[in-house]
Amino acid sequence: MKKKSPNSEMTDKDNPELTRKDFRRSLPLKEGFPAFHASLKRFRGPQKSPTKKQVTLRLDPEVLDHFKSMGRGWQTLLNQALLDNIHGE
Repeated sequence: MKKKSPNSEMTDKDNPELTRKDFRRSLPLKEGFPAFHASLKRFRGPQKSPTKKQVTLRLDPEVLDHFKSMGRGWQTLLNQALLDNIHGE
């Protein structure tokens, strides 16, 4: 099958299409631009074996307000309070 030639009016002469040679010479981002790569925000991937279970739970507004007022990580603090209660701490 014959390859279609690009529309000359739509081609950006200052930004030509990359060739196979260009791709072979290219580097991974972290090698080509290490400082930029280091500045990117990292996202945690899925857990291999989840250690916690997701549930729906109804709480009194007072309980929810108390833990949410502690700021970021309030769910972890609530979980720890429940664990402390189980273990009698």
